[in-house]
Amino acid sequence: QVQLAESGGGLVQPGGSLRLSCAASGFTFNGYTMSWHRQAPGKERELVASITASGSIRTYADSVKGRFTISRDNAKNTVYLQMNSLEPEDTAVYYCRGSNRYRGTTYWGQGTQVTVSS
Repeated sequence: QVQLAESGGGLVQPGGSLRLSCAASGFTFNGYTMSWHRQAPGKERELVASITASGSIRTYADSVKGRFTISRDNAKNTVYLQMNSLEPEDTAVYYCRGSNRYRGTTYWGQGTQVTVSS
């Protein structure tokens, strides 16, 4: 059974940091591109950052460049999102996704809430 379990969300003050984790199981993690997405109330879900299967290529939304860092540990089947200098605009539910275009498969986690507020 495929599972993507996000953790690490919470309430943080502006300027603070959080580290999200996404533990994967039930599929060949090291064959999948992993990404983080977020959805704020009343807005569409958007891509935040992605990392290729080997970890060699990382991409970021312009709104988080220089503040967020995506990484992965294929030995632990886990992908991370380090979020620094958080802003109220970063408030959203953050979702982890795994995708393999050759197999045509995509998996989503249940999401974790991040709230940036003083």
